[in-house]
Amino acid sequence: MIEQHLSLLLVVIPLIAAPVTAMLPGRRLPWLFTLSVTWVCLLLASWQLSVVMNGSVISYELGGWAPPWGIEYRIDAMNALVAFIVAAIAAVTLPYALRSVEKEIPEYQTSLFYAAILLCLVGLLGIVQTGDVFNLFVFLEISSLSSYVLIAMGKQRRALTAAYQYLIMGTIGATFLLIGIGLIYAETGTLNMLDLNQRLQPIMEHRTVHTGFAFIVVGIALKLALFPLHLWLPNAYTYSPSVISVFLAATATKVAVYIMLRMVFTVFSSSLVVLTSYMFLVLGIVGVILPSISAIFQTDAKRLLAYSSIAQISYMVLGMGFASVLGLTATLVHVFNHALMKGALFMAIGAIVYRVGSSRLENFQGLGRQMPWTFSAILIAGLSLIGIPGTAGFISKWYLVLAALEQQSWLITGVILLGSLLAVIYVWKIVEIMFFRPVPETVIEVREAPASLLIPTWVLVSANLFFGFNTELTVDVAGTAVRLLGVTAP
Repeated sequence: MIEQHLSLLLVVIPLIAAPVTAMLPGRRLPWLFTLSVTWVCLLLASWQLSVVMNGSVISYELGGWAPPWGIEYRIDAMNALVAFIVAAIAAVTLPYALRSVEKEIPEYQTSLFYAAILLCLVGLLGIVQTGDVFNLFVFLEISSLSSYVLIAMGKQRRALTAAYQYLIMGTIGATFLLIGIGLIYAETGTLNMLDLNQRLQPIMEHRTVHTGFAFIVVGIALKLALFPLHLWLPNAYTYSPSVISVFLAATATKVAVYIMLRMVFTVFSSSLVVLTSYMFLVLGIVGVILPSISAIFQTDAKRLLAYSSIAQISYMVLGMGFASVLGLTATLVHVFNHALMKGALFMAIGAIVYRVGSSRLENFQGLGRQMPWTFSAILIAGLSLIGIPGTAGFISKWYLVLAALEQQSWLITGVILLGSLLAVIYVWKIVEIMFFRPVPETVIEVREAPASLLIPTWVLVSANLFFGFNTELTVDVAGTAVRLLGVTAP
C-alpha cells in the first residue's frame, strides 16, 4: 500500500529537490520549484495524518531491514501531527517568500537560499518521521546546519553574529545529545526507540542510564530554547531574513518539543520522568514570567516576538511537567496553535519590514492606519497569543489551566494567567505604537503590503480563528497521540 511509503517520500522528495534547486537560475524558477515541493509535502503529510488519526501506526522498514536491526520510520498520531504542522507552515511560507526574498536576498544567492530551506525542511520532517535515535540526531544536524546558513543570509551584519552564536549553542546541544545517545547505546546495544524502551526498563537504575538521560535532556533543551538555555534564539529570530523568522519560529522549536516528548515519554517512560517533570515545572514557571517581562521592554518587534516565543515554549514545557493526559494534550495543542499565531505575527512584521525596511518599533508609528490589513493581522494574532476566547490560543491555554486544576496546582494556574496578562502588555505596546501614535512628519505615506504577503498572513490569521472554535483536528489528534504514549495518570 502506498500509505506505507508516505513517511519515506516526505523526506526523500525535498532531499532530492534541494540540489536541483541550487542549480536553477534566476529568482522565480527556484521559488516556483520549491513552492511545488512544499505543496507536495503538505499533500503527503495530510494524507499521512488522515491514515493515523484513528490511532493506527505506520511502520516503514528502510531497505527491508526489520527493526531493531534496521532503521524504522514509525508514524503515529503525534509525529504525524507535527509533520503536518511543518509541511503546512512551509507550504504557506513559500508564497510569502517570493516578494520578501526579492527584497532581502541578492539574486545570485536566491537558488542557494531556497535549497537551504528545502534542506531545513528535510531535517525537520526527518526528525519527526524516524523511529531511530541516531537517525534523529543526523536529521537534527541537517536542519541545524541549514538554519545557520539561512540566518546568516540576513541583510544586517549582526545576522552573521546571530548565526555564529546559534552555531556554537547548537553544536553544544548536539554534542550533549550525541553523548547521551552513545551512553544509552553502550548499555542497551540498540538505537530503535521502541526497542530502547523495552531494554531500558530492567536497567533504569544504572548510573550510565541516568547520565545518558541527563545529557539527552540538556541537549534537547538547548535546541528547544528552554529557559535559561535560550540565549541563541532572540538574535536568530531578529536578524534572519523575514521569511526565515516566520519558518523557524513556527517550526524549529515545535519539532524540538516533539523530540523532548518522544525521548522522555517513549524511550525512557519510567521513574526518570518524575524527576524531569519537577524540572519542567520549575523552569516552565520561570520561563513564562521572565521572558514575558523582557518582551515588554524590547524596542524591536522581531526581538519582542522572540522573547514571547520563549515564554510560549515554557507553556508547552509546563504541560510536559504535569506528565498527565490533560497536560500533554495541552502541550501538543499549543505546539499546533503557537505555530499558527507566531507564524502570522512574524509574517505581519515582515510585511512592515518590506515597506519601511526596519523592524524597530520606532518606525511603526501610525502605520496602523496606513497598513490596515497588516495591523488587523497583528491585532487578531496578538489576541490569539494572549489567549482570548474565540482564538486558537485560548484552547491550548484552557487545557493547560484544566491540567493545572486537575492536580490542584494553584500556583501554576496563577502563572498561566499572569503570563497572559503580561502578553496583553507587550501586544498592546505594538498596537499602541501602530494605531494611536501619529505618523512622524518626516515620513512619507506608506502603502499597504503586497497581496503576496498579505494572503499567506491572513491564511494563518484565519486559521487562528477557525481552530478557536473547531478543535477536531487539534484536541482530538493530540488526545489520540497522548493515549499512544501510554500516559494515563494525572
